[in-house]
Amino acid sequence: MIKGILFDYGGTIDTNGLHWAHVLWEAYQRNNVNVDKKAFSEAYKYGERALAIKPLVQPHHVFYDVLFLKLTEQFSFLKENGHSVDDAAIEAIARECNQFAHTTVTNAKQVLEALAKQYPLVMVSNFYGNINNILADFGIAGCFQDVIESAVVGVRKPDPQIYQLGIDSLGFEPEECVVVGDSFSKDIQPARQLGCQAIWLNVEGWEENGEKQATPEGVTEITDFARITEVLKSLG
Repeated sequence: MIKGILFDYGGTIDTNGLHWAHVLWEAYQRNNVNVDKKAFSEAYKYGERALAIKPLVQPHHVFYDVLFLKLTEQFSFLKENGHSVDDAAIEAIARECNQFAHTTVTNAKQVLEALAKQYPLVMVSNFYGNINNILADFGIAGCFQDVIESAVVGVRKPDPQIYQLGIDSLGFEPEECVVVGDSFSKDIQPARQLGCQAIWLNVEGWEENGEKQATPEGVTEITDFARITEVLKSLG
């Protein structure tokens, strides 16, 4: 019987299962940033590492700020590697992607609020120390009884220990908890290692190799965040 729910944030609640690289790549195209997909992918990975390592993101920053900083790092990488990109596109892409996230979170909010009336919810996220401010800015902070953030607790996915902290916060046994996330390696595998059930929001990853990952036992696969309530009824 499910007693509590652990939610991933990025790529789950804010994009409805789309990897953020896809969202940004499409915004690059719409804003005429003329780099190929390989160069973009390298810049994307560089930006992710830069924000994880450098003290750029501050606790008061909202999601637009994170996007702006991330894009600035990406464009810096591209220019250093010989690509001609116009910094004027940074603000336009950040605003566009921020609006996309706000719209997606607004759609998810109704589901989260309904679930929060039935279950205690805990957020488990790899983030930069400002996730609480982002949740408040997006109007969903009140849905979660606790937030376990990698930059705060010092543990990052895919280490199962970060999800164990979420389970401990709920105060239930792992088999009484369900993890909801978009990443098989960072969310679903750690959940199953700990004995949790899992709901895999599997829409579109990035740079996937090999055959499609089969859905393991104890995992329910969905392609729309709105289906979570329906799946939870079947799990009990």
